[in-house]
Amino acid sequence: MNKFSQAILLTSLLMLMAMPTIVIAENVQLVRVAIYDYSEEISNGPSNLLRFLIPEHGFSAQRVSPEQIQEGCLKEFDVLIMPGGSGSKQSEKLQESGRAQVKEFVRNGGGYVGICAGSYLASSHYSWSLSLINAKVWDREHWARGQGTVSLCLTSSGCEVLGSKQNEVDVYYGQGPLLVPDNQSDLPGYEVLASYGSEIAKKGAPVEAMIDTHAVIRSKYGEGRVICFSPHPETKDGPNSLMASGIYWAAQVKP
Repeated sequence: MNKFSQAILLTSLLMLMAMPTIVIAENVQLVRVAIYDYSEEISNGPSNLLRFLIPEHGFSAQRVSPEQIQEGCLKEFDVLIMPGGSGSKQSEKLQESGRAQVKEFVRNGGGYVGICAGSYLASSHYSWSLSLINAKVWDREHWARGQGTVSLCLTSSGCEVLGSKQNEVDVYYGQGPLLVPDNQSDLPGYEVLASYGSEIAKKGAPVEAMIDTHAVIRSKYGEGRVICFSPHPETKDGPNSLMASGIYWAAQVKP
């Protein structure tokens, strides 16, 4: 083998080693993912998701606007991701018709993945929430409690669903909801996949209020599946595999 061939082989090996630890079989039908984006500018949430939700990892993903959802575009997708930002603004931009489209999509078997703001939106807490999952927000007064890296404690079910061999992982937190059970009689209870093992307590937020609140939860809504991530495993520091596995679960397919 000459030096040129050796260099090509080394480059190929390095590229394989650099790929995220998300493995799919060949000839698998791609999961069709809609990523909600009401911003006219490039936003971090959708950009981070589009970085790894690619065909090589089993996904076909694209941004969708509030107007597209209002017009019924979700019938072309398996999963809707509501990323970070502002839950109330997400709801406002959808308008009543868009909110109805989202609920119908999930009720009829679609998947919903909420990340931070998208989890506020999915909850049953606020007047503008979609009430897709029987969860309310703990310590609502201090929702803007700060940002930073926190530790997640995964349940055994969480390790299985999210494809993690470790029951404790670090992830970026950006003022997502501290989720606890609500008591809405028309919604089933949720399952806890991960709780907060450490906390961010800035801006006057009380110490230890965040510990043991729920960080990742899942449930059903009609025929569809709902999974909510309070933190941000979709960022470059990840672990992106948690998010990818959660999307697969919401889509009702196995990776």
